[in-house]
Amino acid sequence: MGRGKIEIKRIENLTNRQVTYSKRRTGIVKKARELTVLCDAEVSLIVFSSTGKLSEFVSPSTTMKKVFDQYQQISGTNLWSSHYERMQENLNKLKEINYRLRREISYRVGQYLDDLNLEELRRLEHDLESSLRVIRDRKYHMIATQTETYRKKLRNLQETHSNLLREFETRRAEDPYYNEAEYESLVRMGNIGADIYSFRLQAGHAPNLPDAGDFGQYNLRLA
Repeated sequence: MGRGKIEIKRIENLTNRQVTYSKRRTGIVKKARELTVLCDAEVSLIVFSSTGKLSEFVSPSTTMKKVFDQYQQISGTNLWSSHYERMQENLNKLKEINYRLRREISYRVGQYLDDLNLEELRRLEHDLESSLRVIRDRKYHMIATQTETYRKKLRNLQETHSNLLREFETRRAEDPYYNEAEYESLVRMGNIGADIYSFRLQAGHAPNLPDAGDFGQYNLRLA
C-alpha cells in the first residue's frame, strides 16, 4: 500500500511539529548538498525554526556573502541600503550628542564662554555651584570616615598598650628579678604615645582645611 498524502497545514502538536521540522530540515540540507555535487551549483540555504534557531548550508565553493552579492547584482536589489541608512542616522545622532558633550565640558573649564548669553551663564554658574557642593560633601565625608578609622586604630593601640602593661605588671610581681629599666622604658613609651595620639583636629592648626564651621555635621575631632 502506498503512503497517503499528508495535508499541508500547521501541525498543532508541539512535539510532532518539532520532529517533523528536524526530519525535513535534514532532508532539505541533503538535497542542497546533492545539488551542489551533482550539478556544480552554488547553493545557499538558511532556515529558522519557530524558536528562532538558525540552520544553514552553503556550497563549499562559495560563501554566504558572495551568494548575497551575486543575488543583488542579478536581481538589482540592494539588501543593505535600508540597514546602511539606519546606521547613518544613528551615527549622525551620536555625532550630535558627542558635540554637545564636548561643548558642555568646554564651558565647565571656562572655554568658549563668549558664545553664551547672560541666562546661559547664570544656568552654568548654578550647575557649577551645585556640583561643587556635591564634591565638598563627598570630601568631608571621606575626611570624617578616615578620622573615625584613625580613632579606632588609636583605641586599639591604647588597648594593646594597656594589656602589655598589665602583663608586665603581672610578671613583675611574680618574678623578683624583673628588669626595672625595661619596665620604666615601657611606661615612658606608653605615656609618650598617649601624648602623641591624643589630639584634636582643629581648623586653626591646619591651614589647608576650611573653617571649622564648614565641616557642619562631620565632627572631625580626634581625641
